[in-house]
Amino acid sequence: MLWSLGPGVITGAADDDPSGIATYSVAGAQFGTQLLWTALLTWPLMASVQMMCARIGKVTGQGLAANLKARFPAWVLYCIVFALLAANTINIGADLAGMADAAAMLTGIHSRIFVVVFAVLISWATVRLRYSQIASVLKWLVLVLFAYPITAFVVGVDWRSVARATFVPSLPHGRDEWSMLVAILGTTISPYLFFWQASEEVEEEKAAGQTTLAQRRGASTEELDMRKIDVGMGAFFSNMVMFFIILTTAITLNRHGLTHIETTRQAAEALRPLAGKFAATLFTVGIVGVGFLAIPTLAGSTAYAFAETLGWKQGLNRKLKQARWFYLVILLSTGVGVGLDFAGINPVKALYLTAVINGLLAPFLLVGILMVASNGKLMQGQPSSRLGFVVVVVTTVAMFAAGVAMFAV
Repeated sequence: MLWSLGPGVITGAADDDPSGIATYSVAGAQFGTQLLWTALLTWPLMASVQMMCARIGKVTGQGLAANLKARFPAWVLYCIVFALLAANTINIGADLAGMADAAAMLTGIHSRIFVVVFAVLISWATVRLRYSQIASVLKWLVLVLFAYPITAFVVGVDWRSVARATFVPSLPHGRDEWSMLVAILGTTISPYLFFWQASEEVEEEKAAGQTTLAQRRGASTEELDMRKIDVGMGAFFSNMVMFFIILTTAITLNRHGLTHIETTRQAAEALRPLAGKFAATLFTVGIVGVGFLAIPTLAGSTAYAFAETLGWKQGLNRKLKQARWFYLVILLSTGVGVGLDFAGINPVKALYLTAVINGLLAPFLLVGILMVASNGKLMQGQPSSRLGFVVVVVTTVAMFAAGVAMFAV
């Protein structure tokens, strides 16, 4: 059942944040069903990467940044965490803008009011609620994602042509398609999810009473098997939602020549005359709901990365006065995100930009994750499986290749 699962489902669902929704919507609107096959490809890749990060957190008893700190020079880690801060802050600002546009469409109230309201509400909940309460809320928010498969079925689909586009890959042609592939990989296999997954494994163990590092080190076969199920389900739902967003926008917007989307609100409004008010409303509600799921994950992953790198007290189970610097990063990142919205950024362009940045950053970070996961000493004699290692190597090579192709084509 949903409540018996853990960080894997939350992480997978958070992957379909407004950034992901915008990227998948642009992919469907611009290229139709040509990129549907990417959802099938990224499922095992994402699951393998997230499971490797989960294993690192569960076996070592520490987050990802703490393990990278033990393996690399300080300057390398500083570059990583500041790049993560920049990408996540832009992403938070763009996610808030996307949520606010969607809420404005539903209520008629100006979107900037919602930017502030959502930021304050999310920040308050992240600081005031304890980890178990936050995890419980995030798990139930996963259900919002079912709005997208329902929307596709409301619209009506030619499943024969969809099957062909899904199982017979159409390789990208030209820089725009390669850039879109990098963006899809970047928003699906995102650096912030790596840090969040590992850190939440640690939070789960702390919540279970394993408060010292010595108590948290090592994991039983049963625990790792349960996490495989958890991560596998999270990755499956994430990529299923991705598939249906690309499909919905392909068979509505692209088919009717609406190939250029400027805002998430425009994407939802364009669905209304083509797919009906119910479908457009579902699409819009999904954007708001998943934003509440994703923004704490974005801000939290940055805070964990900085705290582990700089040796701060950390954790969503701590009160504000016990982990001031940890929570300051969360509040600062969210606050700057609000500022970006009032500076007049274009939400979809910003969301797409962060997806591309993540797509270029992720393979470098994956090299570090592979080095940690294969280190017998750091991994307490429980390194990653050979199959998992090979799949993550393939993922890393594929992301490097897509990034090179984006600039070379």
